[in-house]
Amino acid sequence: MIAKSTPMQLFVLALLLAATICNGTGRPTGFPPRRFLEKKFADIDGKKMAYVEVGTGDPIVFLHGNPTSSFLWRNVMPHLEGRGRLIAPDLIGMGDSDKLDNSNKYRYTFLEHSNYLYRLFEIIGVKERVTFVIHDWGTALGFHWAYLNRKNPNSVKGIAFFEGFVSTFERYGDFPEEIEPFFRVLRSPAGEQLVLEDNAFVEDLIPSAILRNLTKPEFDEYRRPFLKAGEDRRPMLTWPRQVPIEGEPAEVVAIVKKYSKWLARSELPKLFIDGKPGLISPSMRAVVKKWKNTEMAAVKGIHYLQEDSPTEIGKAIAKWLP
Repeated sequence: MIAKSTPMQLFVLALLLAATICNGTGRPTGFPPRRFLEKKFADIDGKKMAYVEVGTGDPIVFLHGNPTSSFLWRNVMPHLEGRGRLIAPDLIGMGDSDKLDNSNKYRYTFLEHSNYLYRLFEIIGVKERVTFVIHDWGTALGFHWAYLNRKNPNSVKGIAFFEGFVSTFERYGDFPEEIEPFFRVLRSPAGEQLVLEDNAFVEDLIPSAILRNLTKPEFDEYRRPFLKAGEDRRPMLTWPRQVPIEGEPAEVVAIVKKYSKWLARSELPKLFIDGKPGLISPSMRAVVKKWKNTEMAAVKGIHYLQEDSPTEIGKAIAKWLP
């Protein structure tokens, strides 16, 4: 079952579009036409998954990570309009997708996210000739889908990726030193207070990982899915606990190692968008420079490159698009 945005959701979009268009430095917020914000919905086992869909043709799928949503892609997608069927899902429990029932520390794992996302793909017809544009945990989800479908030469046309998981971290020392202490705490019992109650991922990590200052309407949209303290924020805490560090979690380590080995030798067209200075980008460079058929494009930004360099990202992908 597929539905469109409700009147209330359209009202929220209208408020966003009518809100203050400049931040304190006078830079425009750059909210795109409403079609790049309006959501459709598909039913997955009784849970709604939201997604933006614009255009027709071969699928170009934009996958976000933590703690964002399809909103992150709003100013990148317009640069690819007319080049295919643009699709940007909200992962389960994030954006406008439903929260899971009986949430606890075992929910929202990589495997659970992949199950919901790949079911969504089946329902909306994302099966062949897919181009992925992927970031953060969206990289692992997109790479894994490509790996699972590797025996079908028509499944994936190409993958553009940045600030994500191209390999495992053998030890904490391989992790970006700027956030290593933060992630150690998140993977400890103290993470419950930090994320579920204090909302540190949204309030602290997002602004620290963007060069410019978000406007209030922009920041409010990132806050909106996680306004309620407690288990509604569980996706943001489970994600850092799924990062493959020092062999844990074993199932994620195995998945990342398999797709990384395959991508290194695959002739599949790939575009690495290199963040300058970046957060994970520096550690990614050493890995992807050994990958076959991989082009590179440098843009300004820390982790959420889409907020600092959406035009540069969009143009680089449009030029490279297979």
